[in-house]
Amino acid sequence: MTAWRSKRSARTMAALAATTGICASLLTGCGMLPGDARADEGTVTVMTWAPEGTGATNMPGMPAMAQAYARWVNATGGINGRTLRVLTCNDHNDSVGAARCADRARTEEVAAVVGSYSQHGRTFMTALESAGIPYLGGYGVTDEEFTSPLSYPVNGGQATLLAGNGHQLADHCERVSLVRPDTVSGDQLPRLLNAGLATAGDRGPAADIRAPEDASAYTEHARRALAGVGLAEDGGGTRTAGGTGGGADGAAGDGAEGACVTAVLGGRTDTFFDSFRRLREDGPGVRIASVLGSVQQSLVDRTGGPDSQWEGAYATGWYPVSSDPRWAQMRSVIREHAFGDNRIDAADPGVQTTWIAYTVLRAALEHTEGPVTARTVRRALETMPPVDTGDLTPRLSWRYDDMLAVRDHPRLVNAMVTFQQIREGTLAPARKGFVDVRDTLETVPDGG
Repeated sequence: MTAWRSKRSARTMAALAATTGICASLLTGCGMLPGDARADEGTVTVMTWAPEGTGATNMPGMPAMAQAYARWVNATGGINGRTLRVLTCNDHNDSVGAARCADRARTEEVAAVVGSYSQHGRTFMTALESAGIPYLGGYGVTDEEFTSPLSYPVNGGQATLLAGNGHQLADHCERVSLVRPDTVSGDQLPRLLNAGLATAGDRGPAADIRAPEDASAYTEHARRALAGVGLAEDGGGTRTAGGTGGGADGAAGDGAEGACVTAVLGGRTDTFFDSFRRLREDGPGVRIASVLGSVQQSLVDRTGGPDSQWEGAYATGWYPVSSDPRWAQMRSVIREHAFGDNRIDAADPGVQTTWIAYTVLRAALEHTEGPVTARTVRRALETMPPVDTGDLTPRLSWRYDDMLAVRDHPRLVNAMVTFQQIREGTLAPARKGFVDVRDTLETVPDGG
């Protein structure tokens, strides 16, 4: 075992000690255990939430995938003979909506919140902790998902994606601009990307370009991104050294060698790169990049496939590419039980995360004896053998010895990412297998 794993940082140990303290506090109160209400023993009720119909990031496929999963398992006898009931909630991308979803989960006495997305971890996690409800397989967009003792993440969240994206770009880029949300969560992204870039040894930090999540155009932000990699326009509007593009091999054009722009704006990432494309039209190439969730196969398809501006772009993800045979069962369930629900895109990492989260839930329920409650689900998650997700992730386990002890992320159990590139209009592996970025995460400096 390597020294970095065996010698946990003092800060990590403090976080784990706090975790233990919170767990203990959840077991006290007015003579009952939070999350210990007895539901119908023949039905397990869970909840999946995500924002829908908002002006920023939307994840409608996650609750839709949860409902399709429930239809599938119920059509095949349930889970250990129990019917799976899925409640859904729209958090509207605001803290009030997140609080309402969490309050409903508590009122309905759900056994778990599974495969969900919300940017308001401080709001919803506090409510779930007070009720003893586990948060299983969140999208990984908030710090609380990696610090709360009641969170059971199935991926490494934004931290691994950004660190992995920096690691991926370090091999190809000498200068990088990062375009990211001007939010509290977005403030964490530059230092994560920079930690990945530093793996090359001689890479300086990326230019940090803050942008709104709900803009309809990003021309000014595109100009700043170009300036951040040393490419600017002269007074007449002509690029002095660049634009974007690049061929299928991702090579930059003359005058822009080593310049890269990566954007992580969720549903607005393509809007940014559309403004970027217009600004640099007819200029030499600049490599572009993003992370899965901000770019996915459906986006490439609808913007021109191999003729899209995305051709040659780099992307970092958590899972194998969507065309990988390991997704076959999920695709079959969508085909047979989603009833043509066009909210579900099998290439959407939110949908994929929900599938994996429900795979883990099923394993936990199969490990549970007697009535299923939030407390018994937590116990199963913390004591059952590592869960095989069909090689879509490493085997997942939240036993103490399986925690990776990454500073600021004491609940992290999966620090793997995949490197992908768009070739001939299709997201394809840029490197075989998973890439472990836990060492990179250990080098991330404290925020401040």
